This record gives sequence, structure tokens and C-alpha cells, in this order.
Amino acid sequence: MRLRGFEVVADYQEQEINLPTRKTIASAGYDIEASEDVVLAPHKVSIIPTGIKAYMQTDEYLGIHIRSGFSIKKSLSLINSQGVIDADYYNNADNEGHIMIAVFNHGDQNVDIEKGMRIAQGIFYKYLTVDDDLVSDNAIRQGGIGSTGEK
Repeated sequence: MRLRGFEVVADYQEQEINLPTRKTIASAGYDIEASEDVVLAPHKVSIIPTGIKAYMQTDEYLGIHIRSGFSIKKSLSLINSQGVIDADYYNNADNEGHIMIAVFNHGDQNVDIEKGMRIAQGIFYKYLTVDDDLVSDNAIRQGGIGSTGEK
């Protein structure tokens, strides 16, 4: 039985994508790399594709955090502070669960991201629900990013 992990999405199978790894025995996060070169324009949000997806248990999510050294040295932040990859994002119909990192460049210069650069880290978390949770068993994700609705 598979509990949690990473896989390469189909569109990137032939592109030598490295699956996230921890760098030390006590590291909480799995380092996530850029799957292609991207230029981050100043004072704008840019999307960095990773070429990976994550699977996990239904009561877990993958938190995406920008790497602190990368953030400080390049004046970057995640646009939503922490990305949340829900368990049902995996293999969704829109994008197969492709994890893409939304980064804001606070600086005045372009920032060049190269394929293979470690840009973020993913940490698996358990979460709790409230008594009398109203989500029905039929509430199934129908799409990719932002598919749980705007309201």
C-alpha cells in the first residue's frame, strides 16, 4: 500500500525530472526543483512548473514552501504564502496534479530560474475536520488549480 510520495507527470516523462528528496535526516521538507527554465519578471507573479505530482492519504495535504535561502537571496515569495496541494489534486482531469509554484518577484530585476534549481520544499501534513462536516461523499474534484471554487 502506497501512503505518500511523488511521481513525474506524463508530459515530463522524457525530461529527466528529479523527484523531491530530503537533504538531511532531520529535514522536514522535500526539495522541489524547477522542471524548465523560467524568467521571473520584476513585480509580477510567475508560475514555475515542477513536472511532478504528489499522492497522499485523504486526510493529508502537501504544503508548498519557498526555500528560505532562495527567497532571501532573490527577493521572492510564494504569492499565497503557502501552497496547499490537496490529496484529490493528484491525477485530476485538468492537469494530472502537476504541481506548479506561483512566485512573486519583489525585486527590480528579472530572476532567471534554471531547470533543476531547487525552488521550494514540500512538507506532508495531517489535517482535522469539524464535527458534522458538510462535504458529501459525492463531492469529487473536477479540475486542477482553483477547481474547488471561488466563493
